Amino acid sequence: MYLKQLSLINFKNYVEASVLFHPKLNCFTGTNGMGKTNLLDAIYYLSFCKSCFNTVDSQSISFEHDFFMIQGLFDKGMEIDEIYCGIKRAQKKVFKRNKKEYEKLSDHIGLFPLVMISPADIILISGGSDQRRRFIDGIISQFDKLYLENLVQYNHVLQQRNALLKYFYTTRSFDAISLEVWDEQLVKYGSYIHDAREKFLKEFIPVFESYYKLISENNEQVGLQYVSTINQDYKTALQNAIKKDCALEHTSVGIHRDDLDFLLNNNPIKKFASQGQQKTYLLALKLAQYEFIKNKKGVKPLLLLDDIHDKLDAQRLKKLIEIVASSEFGQIFITDTHTERMQNLFGKNNLDRKIFRVENAEISEVD
Repeated sequence: MYLKQLSLINFKNYVEASVLFHPKLNCFTGTNGMGKTNLLDAIYYLSFCKSCFNTVDSQSISFEHDFFMIQGLFDKGMEIDEIYCGIKRAQKKVFKRNKKEYEKLSDHIGLFPLVMISPADIILISGGSDQRRRFIDGIISQFDKLYLENLVQYNHVLQQRNALLKYFYTTRSFDAISLEVWDEQLVKYGSYIHDAREKFLKEFIPVFESYYKLISENNEQVGLQYVSTINQDYKTALQNAIKKDCALEHTSVGIHRDDLDFLLNNNPIKKFASQGQQKTYLLALKLAQYEFIKNKKGVKPLLLLDDIHDKLDAQRLKKLIEIVASSEFGQIFITDTHTERMQNLFGKNNLDRKIFRVENAEISEVD
């Protein structure tokens, strides 16, 4: 599977653009602010029905326009899939596959798997637990539809339970029967999510550890541990926290509070690792994500590498290129500020490629 063509109208700084891609390697070069990362974000939209960077869809509409459109043609060997995303201000997002609109966007997730590596990944270390949960959920949801459905339902039930807790606090009342209705549903959906996360990490951690050793080429011991508030029967945990929840006006235990501990030599990586070690850790996480999804889906995901020279030193960059240049990886999109650097870097690996120059949202092939 690879992305054959991308077309844009009024997407971020692009008024109109269309580009044909190489099945293996595609490089976007140019100075900062010209639109290289926006191209990667458009590709990301085609896989996940949303931006990687903007939480509000309308923020991706080009200034002074009322809509944007992204269209991609995916070559799957025996067939071509046309994916369409259209958004008008103050209107519902329209997402289509082969001209048929989705009733639920979740039905699209996982059909065109993708992994993105960018400097923004540092938020997995520096950010809150919600960032690390999103990382886990994003991987599992691409190969387990039931997981995604349970996650959507769980979040809905959690909102309802929290609203009830606020009502109890405001009215100085309490209704155990009403609370139990929501608790039963939290247990139902949350138990599936909790078990799926544990199973995933049991398989994922050895892959992650092997990539870290491959990139770092040393004997540092890395760790990845699942931290959950559910260390007993799920229903019992909810019942034991009722008084606390009523005081806080929200649900204090459950899979929405799960976290991951990132460790290096048994110490928190956030406090005790160098910048280079942190970058290596994140890169190993993302490459493990790629391999895991590939094995589960039986399809090589698209790999997006944004501004990796900012993320890696020369040694780690060389190792990364050696890894992704192998036949284990499929189509790759990469951004950089220097055309010559890309030509020299990939020329040494004899990779078939296209190099595009991006300047003021104009795209031209230069190789």
